[in-house]
Amino acid sequence: MDVTPQEYTSMVQKQSDPSPMLRDMAWAFVVGGAICTLGQAVLEFWKFTGLGQKDAAIATSITLIALAALLTGLHVYEKLAKHAGAGTLVPITGFSNSVASPALEFKSEGLVLGTAAKMFIIAGPVLVYGIGASIVYGILLVLFGGY
Repeated sequence: MDVTPQEYTSMVQKQSDPSPMLRDMAWAFVVGGAICTLGQAVLEFWKFTGLGQKDAAIATSITLIALAALLTGLHVYEKLAKHAGAGTLVPITGFSNSVASPALEFKSEGLVLGTAAKMFIIAGPVLVYGIGASIVYGILLVLFGGY
C-alpha cells in the first residue's frame, strides 16, 4: 500500500484523540508552580536553620535533586509526570529525573554497562549542547567586547 504524506497525516489525525490542550497547560502550570513553591519552602527552611543565602540555595538544590531522584525510584515522579506533563520539567527536578530514570531502567544490565553507561542517555545531549552553547556565547561575548 502506497500512502502519500498527506494521506498518512489524515489517517493519523482520524485515529488520534484530540489533546485537551487547555487542561494540559493548566496541570503543567499548577504542578510546575507547586514544585517551585516547594523549592521556595525548602530554601526558607534552610535559611531558618541558620544558613546564609548562598549556602541555603546550595542546600535547596541538593534537597530537590535528592527528592526528585527518590520519587523517581519510587515510581511516583513518572505518575506525576503522566498527568502534569511539562510541569515536571522544572529544571532541577526534571534533570534529576532524567538522570535517575534511565539509571534505574538499565540497572539489570549491571553497574558499569547498565546504570553507569545509560545514566546520561537523556541528560547527556542536554549537557553537551548546553556546555557547547555556553562556550560559543562566551567566545562571542569576549570578541564583541561584552566582557
